[in-house]
Amino acid sequence: MAAIPPTTIPSDTSKVDQHVDYRNLPLPIPFEELHREALMSKPEVFEGARFDFNKVLTPNFFLSHSATMGPMEVQSRSSDIIKISTANYEFGANYIDPKLMLIGRITQEGRLTGRFKYDLLDNITLKANGQLTSEPHMSQVMGTVDYKGSDYRAQVQFGSGALFGANYIQSVTPNLSLGGEIFYTGQHRKSGVGYAARYSNNKMVATGQVANTGMVALSYVHRASEKVSLATELMYNYMSRDVTASVGYDAMLRQARVRGKVDSNGCVSAFVEERINPGLGFLLSAEVDHGRKDYKFGFGVNVGE
Repeated sequence: MAAIPPTTIPSDTSKVDQHVDYRNLPLPIPFEELHREALMSKPEVFEGARFDFNKVLTPNFFLSHSATMGPMEVQSRSSDIIKISTANYEFGANYIDPKLMLIGRITQEGRLTGRFKYDLLDNITLKANGQLTSEPHMSQVMGTVDYKGSDYRAQVQFGSGALFGANYIQSVTPNLSLGGEIFYTGQHRKSGVGYAARYSNNKMVATGQVANTGMVALSYVHRASEKVSLATELMYNYMSRDVTASVGYDAMLRQARVRGKVDSNGCVSAFVEERINPGLGFLLSAEVDHGRKDYKFGFGVNVGE
C-alpha cells in the first residue's frame, strides 16, 4: 500500500496579503474630482429639441455644431418662473493630443468660452478656462497649476475677482485618501477652508467633504455590476439648514446608456443616450419637479464620428 503523504497545512498568508507598503501607495484622483462617480450618474437634463453635429478633420482636430430650440426660464417679480421660447446656435473647434487640449465654443450672441490644458512636464500640468461676453461683469477666467507626485496631488488656482485657491490630496492607504483646500475671493472678501476623504475599492466609492462655509457633501456609489451602478448623495448646509438627498442609477445597456435620479424635493429625472449606429445617436430627457410644478421634456440627435 502506498504511503499516504502527510496533510499539508496551508501557511497563514493573510498577514502578508494585508501588509501595506506605505512607500508605494497609488496616486489619488484630483481633489476637484472627488465625487466623480456620483456626478457621472446624474442625468443631463435639457428641455426642447437639440441637434449636435461633429466633423473630424484630422486625428487631433474636429469641429462641432450645436443647435437648440426650447424655453428659457426667467424669474418674475412674484417669484414665479416664466418660460420664454428661444433658439440658440453654438460653434466649436477642438484640438486634442496626448499633451495639449484646446476647446473653444462661440454662440450667435458672441459669448466665447474656452478650455486649455497642457502637460508642461510629466508631473506638472497647466490648465485654464474662461468666458468672454458683452454682458457686464460676466467675463471671467481661471487658471490652475497641477503637480502630481508619486502618491499625492497638489493644485494652485487663481482667477478673476481676486480668486485664489489651493488644494492637496494624499493617499494614506491603497483605498483611502485624505485632502484639504483653502480659497479666498477678494471681490466678495470671503475665505474658506475645506476637508475631504475618499474611500474606494472594486465595489464601491464613498466620499465626504466639509467646509467652513457651511457645506457638507456626502456620496456613495455602489457598482452592482460592470454595467450598473447605484449612487446616493446628501447635500447639507448647516448655516442655512438646507438639505437635499438623492438616489440615482447609471446603466450601460447593449446600445444605450440610461441615467436617472430622484431627490428629496420631489424631483424625478431621467436621461437616455441610444447609439443607433456608429455615426448616429438619439437623446431623450425628462424631468418632473413636483415641488415647483415644473415639467421638462427634451429630445435630441447626435450626428458625426
